[in-house]
Amino acid sequence: MNLIYDEMALTDLEDVPGPDLLKVITAAYRTRTYLSGAATTVVAEAAGQVVGVAFGYPGEREDIVDDVMVDLTTQNAAFDGPYEPEPETHPGEWYLDSLAVDPAYQGRGIGRQLLRALPHYARRDQQTVIGLNVDRENPGAFRLYERMGYQVTGPQMIGDHTYDHMQLRIGQSVQTTHA
Repeated sequence: MNLIYDEMALTDLEDVPGPDLLKVITAAYRTRTYLSGAATTVVAEAAGQVVGVAFGYPGEREDIVDDVMVDLTTQNAAFDGPYEPEPETHPGEWYLDSLAVDPAYQGRGIGRQLLRALPHYARRDQQTVIGLNVDRENPGAFRLYERMGYQVTGPQMIGDHTYDHMQLRIGQSVQTTHA
């Protein structure tokens, strides 16, 4: 997950030492809010180790999820002030905030398996659309989401970076295509 924050190159975090950022991210993923409260963390395991993670929540809970980072960064002296994430979700969607697979396990279908699990959680949370933002500089991730049926709905600015916002309607079973 730390890699995702690095790739986002958020100016609010550029002066925070890596170990301090990692400490905050780790603490966030240990909270009830992140694990199974307002948000859901789904993990993939291999040989007893976590090798992939998907993290998401209904869009209307974004403020609750963001408050975890605000609280944790307020408590850490490495941050000049609280880190307040920018809005990323669109109305009426279950938002896939993050999907990460250990580089040693990439290319083995783990990301696809995690994506296939998400409609269950979205439906549980009474959502019929899953949304996400994909970095335009990550064509591999874009192709994966596209193969899984996600469609671009428009650009999304997060910090100084433009992403493609993609959505998947989940009224019926998720269909994948092979490319």
